[in-house]
Amino acid sequence: MSPMMTTTRLASFAAGFLIALPALAATQDPTQAPRNKPLLSAEHKRLQPEEAYSDTNVTLFGDPNKPGMYIVRNHFKPGQMSHPHFHDQDRYVTVIKGTWWTGEGDTFAPETAVPIKAGGVMFHPAGYHHYDGSKPGTEDVIVQIMGMGPVKTTQTEVK
Repeated sequence: MSPMMTTTRLASFAAGFLIALPALAATQDPTQAPRNKPLLSAEHKRLQPEEAYSDTNVTLFGDPNKPGMYIVRNHFKPGQMSHPHFHDQDRYVTVIKGTWWTGEGDTFAPETAVPIKAGGVMFHPAGYHHYDGSKPGTEDVIVQIMGMGPVKTTQTEVK
C-alpha cells in the first residue's frame, strides 16, 4: 500500500471517529459501568490518567469483540511483551507513556524491536505479524489502540 493510500485511510478513519464520538459517548452510563465497561460517557467526558493506567487493559469506547469502533489502553509493565501475533482488522496504536518496542515477524526477538516514544503512532494493518511491549529494565508503557471490531488475534510464534 502506498504512503498516500495509508495517509488517506488514516485520515478517513480519524474523520469517522470524530463524527461517531458523540454517538458513542451518548450510549455509555458511567454510574452503571463496572471497570470492564467503557470509562467515558456523555456525563463523564474526561478520563483521569490513574483511571486508564491502573489495569493491564482498559476499554475506553466500544468493545473489540463486537461490531463497531473501539478504543482500548494497554499497560505493559517493564519487561512485559506480547509474542508474535496478528489481528484480522486494522489497528492504530498511539504511545501515551514510555517507550514502546515493536518488532515484526513470527520469531520473537526483542533485541531487534524498534522503539516508539510517547506521542508516536503506529499503523498495524490487518494480517501484520508483530510483537510489542516494554523491554526489561525500562519504564511502564501505555498504548492506546483504536480499531473496528470484532477483531480476532492469532498467535504465530515460531520457536
